[in-house]
Amino acid sequence: MRITIFGSGYVGLVTGACLADVGHDVICVDIDNDKIAALNDGQVPIHEPGLETIIRHNLEAGRLRFTTDAARAVEFGLLQFIAVGTPPDEDGSADLQYVLQVARTIATHMQEYKVIVDKSTVPVGTAEKVHACVAETLAERGATLAFDVCSNPEFLKEGAAIEDFSRGSRIVVGTDSDRVRQAMRECYAPYNRLQDKLIFMDIRSAELTKYAANAMLATKISFINEIANLAEKLGADIEHVRHGIGSDPRIGHHFIYPGCGYGGSCFPKDVQALARTAHAIGHQPQLLEAVEAINVRQKDLLYSKLARAFHGDLAGKTIALWGLAFKPNTDDMREAPSRALMEALWDAGARVQAFDPEAQDECRRLYGERDDLSLCKRRDEALEGADALVICTEWKAFRTVDFSVLKQTLASPIVIDGRNLFEPAQLKRAGLDYYAIGRGDSLQAALA
Repeated sequence: MRITIFGSGYVGLVTGACLADVGHDVICVDIDNDKIAALNDGQVPIHEPGLETIIRHNLEAGRLRFTTDAARAVEFGLLQFIAVGTPPDEDGSADLQYVLQVARTIATHMQEYKVIVDKSTVPVGTAEKVHACVAETLAERGATLAFDVCSNPEFLKEGAAIEDFSRGSRIVVGTDSDRVRQAMRECYAPYNRLQDKLIFMDIRSAELTKYAANAMLATKISFINEIANLAEKLGADIEHVRHGIGSDPRIGHHFIYPGCGYGGSCFPKDVQALARTAHAIGHQPQLLEAVEAINVRQKDLLYSKLARAFHGDLAGKTIALWGLAFKPNTDDMREAPSRALMEALWDAGARVQAFDPEAQDECRRLYGERDDLSLCKRRDEALEGADALVICTEWKAFRTVDFSVLKQTLASPIVIDGRNLFEPAQLKRAGLDYYAIGRGDSLQAALA
């Protein structure tokens, strides 16, 4: 098939690369000339394992190309994917201006039937707005052209997006058109050979499915974090509790890892947007609001533990930070717990020495050059001259540590582990004061 994708961000690049990789001809469109030039040269602006290899392979094969020429791109594909950003407005609702701009662009240039596919994460009712926008623009042109709008939400995890796209558990399409069903079956046929993963439903249900999925996963994270905070005060170990409840197949082990809060481009934004949608129709989304409130509070936990360990005086202290990205295998720092911690430390007059395998440049882009921030080339370099260590991201590179060297290097033997990477008894034997999340050794009790 000939496929056009508007947007060369995370979703657009993964979608375009994976569809080209199974033999479709794909054009990705963006308005950023520098980004398009770099992409056509095989330079990928985001870190996603395997993505750069797939993009370069399909560029060389001629199945994937990048352009700023919207008219050419609209002419090219039967399927016109909209995969642009929907950032949150100040009230938490999704900003649809970029989605609707693309809809107008398609309507301005189309000369024949098109299937417009909402791939961006959008609120319920967006397909109707896209349809109205296209119809209005066509009417202004005096053009009578058939088109359809469908919803095809993405279910990609950063760090595992290629696997999710290629071997995902479901492909959701919202439409009431047989013509669209046929086109989308053809599009996804290479990924649908062993079993039929396509789930067709009405458009509004498809739009809600995406938000409901992310809200459910965010709920599991906030739930286990709530139980972890109880465990810490009750003298229980949340890791034992996690194994105990995760063995129940009705609950499962996925997304019940306690930590310092979720971040990224999806969960915070989507939970807020769904709550805003609920308010707009007069419904009080109590559970969604609790999920968000727990997560905001959880991001403050690392700083509060650190502050108590130093009896409230962090001024002049140097804190080593392992992990900047919101999760491993990405350079994404959107809503990352590390940001809440660093900003609180700076407000308290402390310095930060940070290391992350991929997010160094992103951190530099966000915060610039500062006297109270050093970005280190190695994880152990971040420890040199530091008063304490805080772990924010569960990169594999942080899982194996010589605790005796750690004890000798840190000015104070304090380790705050926001991802529960180690066993408390091991660090205690090494002479380290180790404070994790919900491991039954309350910092308040330890300092009493």
